[in-house]
Amino acid sequence: MNDLVIKTESDNERALATVRKLMSRQDQTPEEDALLQVLGVEIESFESKTYPESKTSPAELIRFLLEENDLSAKDLASILGGKSHVSEILSGKRKVGIKQAIRLGKRFHISPVVFLPLG
Repeated sequence: MNDLVIKTESDNERALATVRKLMSRQDQTPEEDALLQVLGVEIESFESKTYPESKTSPAELIRFLLEENDLSAKDLASILGGKSHVSEILSGKRKVGIKQAIRLGKRFHISPVVFLPLG
């Protein structure tokens, strides 16, 4: 991975590993937080070009994952920033942010890009 630009699946896997490593830390430095933001944008860009688009909305996907994992919306409050954020995301009134997508991806062991809104 050169200059944080993701061009290959290998670059993408390394970027995802870096994101997972940074997200596992309790407190990120401002530099690490900035790196997470840049990597999130690069991962989203690469994966949206590489993988076919899903017609499923982020809210529908989250509801599906909750059901499949026998969880309730309140189980995501700490990941999404509180019960009101969970409710707003699930109702489609709020978009999933990059940091939230990364946390959801880590929680459900899937690519964070699937939680980001299309278009």
